[in-house]
Amino acid sequence: MPVSETYSGSPVGVFLYNSKASPVVVKFETDSSTSFTTIPSNDTVLLYMPSGTGARFSSTNGSTFEAVATMDTVDTYSGGKTYDWGATLPPESVLTPVLLVGWGAYHAYPGANALTITTIFLSILIGGITFSGSLIAFAKLAEVIGGKPTLFPGQKIFNAIMLIAIVTAGVLFILNPTVSYDILIGIIVLSLILGVLAVIPIGGADMPVVISLLNSYSGLAACAAGFVIQNNILIVSGALVGASGIILTNIMCKAMNRSLANVLFSGFGATITAGKSGKQQGEVNPILAEDAFLILEAASSVAFVPGYGLAVAQAQHVVRELGDLLEANGTEVYYAIHPVAGRMPGHMNVLLAEANVPYDKLYEMDDVNPIINTIDVAVVIGANDVVNPAARHDEDSPIYGMPIINVDYAKTVFVLKRSMAAGFAGISNELFFAPNTRMLFGDAKTSISAVVAEFKES
Repeated sequence: MPVSETYSGSPVGVFLYNSKASPVVVKFETDSSTSFTTIPSNDTVLLYMPSGTGARFSSTNGSTFEAVATMDTVDTYSGGKTYDWGATLPPESVLTPVLLVGWGAYHAYPGANALTITTIFLSILIGGITFSGSLIAFAKLAEVIGGKPTLFPGQKIFNAIMLIAIVTAGVLFILNPTVSYDILIGIIVLSLILGVLAVIPIGGADMPVVISLLNSYSGLAACAAGFVIQNNILIVSGALVGASGIILTNIMCKAMNRSLANVLFSGFGATITAGKSGKQQGEVNPILAEDAFLILEAASSVAFVPGYGLAVAQAQHVVRELGDLLEANGTEVYYAIHPVAGRMPGHMNVLLAEANVPYDKLYEMDDVNPIINTIDVAVVIGANDVVNPAARHDEDSPIYGMPIINVDYAKTVFVLKRSMAAGFAGISNELFFAPNTRMLFGDAKTSISAVVAEFKES
């Protein structure tokens, strides 16, 4: 290995690695200054240089050291030869999957201390699970693959064995990182596979919770990557994202009256139960936009209850327009939001905020339920499981015990849906057959636009 190295250009910093059993004192010269630093035995230091300057590193006592990386291009020097493996570690790397940051950091300084190698392992493990798990969650939400849980015999045991294998491989990697590259590749592959296997048994109904949990994982992985590349901002921001994700996950689990373990391991929605909620319990009562207008015009209070159908139809702006027309007509308007409505945390809040719905018009489930029986008309726009009365009384229903918005207690209920298809839970909604429910079939945006047109023409 060379006794000295010279850099030119504009790298942000250089990692210096000492593989000897004794410390090495290195002289650090730039165009404008000279300083000295000590590299402990079997350790790495990071030296920064001004942009656009050159730098020279040399040991004061003739001992060898290794300039193993720059923050622009990762070069490893050994035996006087340069091996450029083509990876980069710019500051923007925090925006790439953190498992790649961990992988790149290992290439940069494979002989780092045990703490650094441990954080590299953790960033790869958590980052791999988060990356592949997020891809599966996206595929489920985009309906690229089926939203129902994918289960197979012995799945939980198989996943546990995989996790044990990864942890075991991680221990071996930490104990001897310099000769464990094959183990590292195995950890990356197994982490990606485990991310897939961890998400496929979770149904579409639980995707909001899964997204929140994966968001927390990404924060933890980013935090670990921050320790690897010695970036305090990444450490702090990753910790904040991880903590907020866990808090939001807990809030959403409580909103569904289920534990996190039940969400992750129950296979919720895999089969349709034989309970009452799985059967059609009467005839639906369809309604036309013209008739809906007449009822809304006479109503003194209206509550809009949005769901995923609102997002699909992009109907938030016409809903806001209808709300304004109702208020101009002297009607009191509410927007009732269920915590897990839509397909991600806060989905409905974001859509309504985009349409400039005043924040004080948004009511959480616990705030609107006590007054729902005084509402003249509840307009359900694409929501399904979160308004299904079976959650209150049908013990055979998979959603039994989940808090819902009790729209069936309103004097009249309009349900805007394209069809009678079941929700994510895979069960029929008995609300659709209630005597006070009227079904307004069609695209939500088109249907509401037709009602708005009736108001404008009256």
